[in-house]
Amino acid sequence: MLNFNVPHVKNNTGEPVWKVLIFDRFGQDIISPLLSVKELRDMGITLHLLLHSDRDPIPDVPAVYFVMPTEENIDRMCQDLRNQLYESYYLNFISAISRSKLEDIANAALAASAVTQVAKVFDQYLNFITLEDDMFVLCNQNKELVSYRAINRPDITDTEMETIMDTIVDSLFCFFVTLGAVPIIRCSRGTAAEMVAVKLDKKLRENLRDARNSLFTGDTLGAGQFSFQRPLLVLVDRNIDLATPLHHTWTYQALVHDVLDFHLNRVNLEESSGVENSPAGARPKRKNKKSYDLTAVDKFWQKHKGSPFPEVAESVQQELESYRAQEDEVKRLKSIMGLEGEDEGAISMLSDNTAKLTSAVSSLPELLEKKRLIDLHTNVATAVLEHIKTRKLDVYFEYEEKIMSKTTLDKSLLDMISDPDAGTPEDKMRLFLIYYISAQQAPSEADLEQYKKALTEAGCNLTPLQYIKQWKAFAKMASAPTSYGNTATKPMGLLSRVMNTGSQFVMEGVKNLVLKQQNLPVTRVLDSLMEMKSNPETDDYRYFDPKMLRGSDSSVPRNKNPFQEAIVFVVGGGNYIEYQNLVDYIKGKQGKHVLYGCSELFNASQFIKQLSLLGQK
Repeated sequence: MLNFNVPHVKNNTGEPVWKVLIFDRFGQDIISPLLSVKELRDMGITLHLLLHSDRDPIPDVPAVYFVMPTEENIDRMCQDLRNQLYESYYLNFISAISRSKLEDIANAALAASAVTQVAKVFDQYLNFITLEDDMFVLCNQNKELVSYRAINRPDITDTEMETIMDTIVDSLFCFFVTLGAVPIIRCSRGTAAEMVAVKLDKKLRENLRDARNSLFTGDTLGAGQFSFQRPLLVLVDRNIDLATPLHHTWTYQALVHDVLDFHLNRVNLEESSGVENSPAGARPKRKNKKSYDLTAVDKFWQKHKGSPFPEVAESVQQELESYRAQEDEVKRLKSIMGLEGEDEGAISMLSDNTAKLTSAVSSLPELLEKKRLIDLHTNVATAVLEHIKTRKLDVYFEYEEKIMSKTTLDKSLLDMISDPDAGTPEDKMRLFLIYYISAQQAPSEADLEQYKKALTEAGCNLTPLQYIKQWKAFAKMASAPTSYGNTATKPMGLLSRVMNTGSQFVMEGVKNLVLKQQNLPVTRVLDSLMEMKSNPETDDYRYFDPKMLRGSDSSVPRNKNPFQEAIVFVVGGGNYIEYQNLVDYIKGKQGKHVLYGCSELFNASQFIKQLSLLGQK
């Protein structure tokens, strides 16, 4: 698209064609996790601007638009045509544009006599946000429209529900057009996931039937990574597991999302400025906000985002030591040659030590990049560690794991709630909700009152409990409580290396918990369906194959072979804990791939807010 919708030629030495990129907020959210400003520049994008901002005319430059086909966007584009802002216009719509809106643009172009300048109009079918190679989320703008709360509101009307489902299906349809594959769909019955499945099946079917305009025929098909075998799409409803999104976590990426402001792969940190040097009575200095991108380019992040936190701290320390050693080597070489203050020109004249030095100097850019990543992760990990220590998150994590795996608890829940040093009111609420959700039978009224009293005293807001109570009664979860596998986390002896005073991370008192791989409910559902195992949880999941002529309401899969590729999509919101669990699960399966998608990505505190709104009378 950025290359005017012609394939990008790699070995092309010529300058790229310079152009402007115009996007709306939706387009911005789709592009920003994928391409940095530098990468955009390499593709010839000199300027990227929001559609609804004041833009000056640049008459001799082509413009690439990437926007949603909404009324106001179209009006603005027509205005651009009338004002003759650019040399030529490449219009790309994130989601398919309707016939009538296309006519509006055509009329405007005619009126502005700019028809020849509208070079191309494309439906891109890109209405989803890719956060990782194996993870996507539907939207970020207006995400409250498809949120867990929106889907589970008790007073929702049928038409509102239809609209939400259509929004989700539109994005999922875009996702499969992009993959170039028609999935086989499985979903749980009687849930929002089933409504999505029915609509998606219908939409894929209609598209396949219209052979002339089908998006799944000819050259696009098989171009995807799924050439010979179709992928499985498992649609799960958030309600099959409400404990995991509230769970405290122990792996790096999930922790960053839980305790810091981490959003579309960017983390925003407030740097605490030193207190000691300000005179008494002076105004406290403003905190500096720093933001870091945690992306696929960052090797350290790629390697450690799924590791337990103490391991991450140790790795940062190791990286730092190896960096210092390399830096010292460069300094040492310079001093041997008595070139402390000399310029590079004098250095290159000496021959014999130069080879070494040249390699040292040529590795400088690499060293600097390494240094940047070390600093970045030192800052991020330190910020996370602050939270772990002040809120005793390791204790919470371990305790919740025990509750979820039905192991004996070493400390009463009441003690945890009433301990003033452990955690924020929200941490306590999360812990109690997990206990309540996981309990085989709900606590007696008397016990519940006692817990409520303790929670209120700890400063908790009890509205989320109202909702979870109704939800539990409604779901009659007592008949089949979701089990979370039995995973006791084993605390290993605290990491001695990190404990050394030489480390920047003072990990004292933080438990070094090592994770055993156990499958969360979503992963278990996937496992049964992907491997074609019989399992009471999934045996009555509906089966849809949009390629079959007649839809059938069956649970019996026609295809008995295990799948190689699967997409798990959670209707009602997902989180990094589940994503990580799937990634770990699939590592053990040779040659299989799983992608994780969700209608929105929330952390526990955002989820609690939604539960709290649902619980308000």
